[in-house]
Amino acid sequence: MNRRQFLKASGLALAATAAPGLIGSVFAGSKVNLKIGYLPLSDHLLMIAAEREQFRTVGIKPVKFSSWPEIAEALKNGAIDGAFLLTPIALTLRQKGVPVKAVLLGHRNGSAVTVRNNIGINRVEDLKGKTIAVPSPFSTHNILLRKLLTDKHMDPARDVKIIDMAPPEMLNALATGRIHGYIVAEPFGAQAEARNVGKILTLSKDIWPNHICCVLNLRETVINSHPEAVQELVTGFTRTAAFIEGNPAAAAKASTRILGQRPELIEKVLTSPRDRLSFLNLAPARADFAATQDYMIKFGIAKSKTDLAGYLDGRFA
Repeated sequence: MNRRQFLKASGLALAATAAPGLIGSVFAGSKVNLKIGYLPLSDHLLMIAAEREQFRTVGIKPVKFSSWPEIAEALKNGAIDGAFLLTPIALTLRQKGVPVKAVLLGHRNGSAVTVRNNIGINRVEDLKGKTIAVPSPFSTHNILLRKLLTDKHMDPARDVKIIDMAPPEMLNALATGRIHGYIVAEPFGAQAEARNVGKILTLSKDIWPNHICCVLNLRETVINSHPEAVQELVTGFTRTAAFIEGNPAAAAKASTRILGQRPELIEKVLTSPRDRLSFLNLAPARADFAATQDYMIKFGIAKSKTDLAGYLDGRFA
C-alpha cells in the first residue's frame, strides 16, 4: 500500500471521530493490524518483516511515504499507528505533546555524504561555498553534516549552504547541478555511484561511529491497549534484524517489494563495508538519545530537551 492508496482507503476524518488514537488499527478476531509508516530507504529494511514474519497477534500494514514531513504529520494526526522516524523529528514530536514512544531502533549508521563528480570536491574542506542538501532540518543528517564541518573547523552557518530536500529528489538535483552534494540515507549514495553521477565523500559511520538515526515510534494508545501485540511486533523486527545481518544478499532480494530499490544496491550498502549500515544493538538506550539531543542543542536544531524517561520504552526490546 502506498501513501495515495492509503489516504484514499482510510477515510481519516471518519476514523478520527470513531477511534481517536488508534485510527490505523484493524481488528481481525484477536489480531491487531497496525499501519506502520516508512520511507523507501535501506535504513527501513526492517519493514521486510511484514512479508517474512508469521505473526500471531499482530500484522503489519506497510504505508510508504516519500518525505519526512508527510510521515511525521501522519503519525502526529494518528493516521498511522507507528513509523520509523528520524530521531530528531521523533523527539520534536514528543516535545510538542504528540503521544508517541520509541520502542526499537531501526538501524545504526547507514548514511553517506555524496558529492557530484568532477567538480573538485575531494575532501571535506572542499565543501566550502557549496550547496548541500539534507532530508530535513530535524534530521540526523543535519547533525552529521554540521558535526563533519565543525570537526574540520568550518562554520556550517557561513561556509556551506544547507538546504532541505526530499530524499527521492536528491539524485536528480545532483545530476542537474542544482546542488553540489547531499547527505541522506542509503541507497541514494550507492545510486549516485552506480549512475556515475556522484561519489561518496564519507560514510556517516566515519563521522559519528555507530550512531542512531531512525527509530520505531508507536502511538501510546497502541502500546497501552495491545502490549502483547507490540511485544510480538518488536520481537519480529529483532528477528528480521538478525536475518539481515546474517543473510545480506537474501535480505536485499527480499526488499524489492517494500523498498522498490535495486537489490544489488541494497546488498552493496549491507556489505561494502559491512558496518556501512548495521542492524545490531537495536534496543533504545538513553545514552544514544541523550547524545542526539546534545547535538540538537549545540547546532540550534532544538532549544530545549525532551524528557527521555517518558519517551523511551525499552521493555519490548
